[in-house]
Amino acid sequence: MPDTQQTTDTRLRITEIFYSLQGESRTAGIPTVFIRLTGCPLRCGYCDTEYAFHGGQWMTVAAVLEQVAKHQTRYVTVTGGEPLAQKTCIALLTSLCEAGYEVSLETSGALTIADVDRRVVKVMDLKTPGSGEVARNCYDNIQFLHSQDQVKFVICDRQDYDWAKQQLVLHQLAGKCEILFSPSYGQMQPVELAQWILDDHLPVRFQLQLHKLLWGEESGR
Repeated sequence: MPDTQQTTDTRLRITEIFYSLQGESRTAGIPTVFIRLTGCPLRCGYCDTEYAFHGGQWMTVAAVLEQVAKHQTRYVTVTGGEPLAQKTCIALLTSLCEAGYEVSLETSGALTIADVDRRVVKVMDLKTPGSGEVARNCYDNIQFLHSQDQVKFVICDRQDYDWAKQQLVLHQLAGKCEILFSPSYGQMQPVELAQWILDDHLPVRFQLQLHKLLWGEESGR
């Protein structure tokens, strides 16, 4: 058994903790607490959270849990940056699960998800060519996905769309978990992507970033 005191004393660098509506994924629209960890090894061309690359403040897991509890919601999302770039993220995720929250993890897919608590819903990107980081995809992660998890493709153009379709077939993704196709904000016309999906009868969920529709393009929330 892990030492509970040692786990709650574990420290992470936190950019922000905030309460908002979930903007993406299966729980879009649900009031959620977001824990944004600092740091990311990727530099995607469409990133809207560059402010999380550096800075932040050190907090213990116990202090994070205390802040989360103030918002009185079941749903918590751990995001970044790339949260798994901090090894202590694993302890945070497990502690949130133990506290009874419905926990999701937003991860780039560039770092291993093998040790993520089984109770956590993993929302994992597969980076498209248009992101500029397609070479960073860790395809070994696909074996660790479960039916509750989600794989997200951010589509910048037709090349990205065709590439994403290939990945669906190559890795048999639709049989593993839910698949999300998102138009890259400001690069891809949403109606165009929606029509491609319909024309090809893809077994995917089309999604828009609700937070950007509500609070504007600068919103990473």
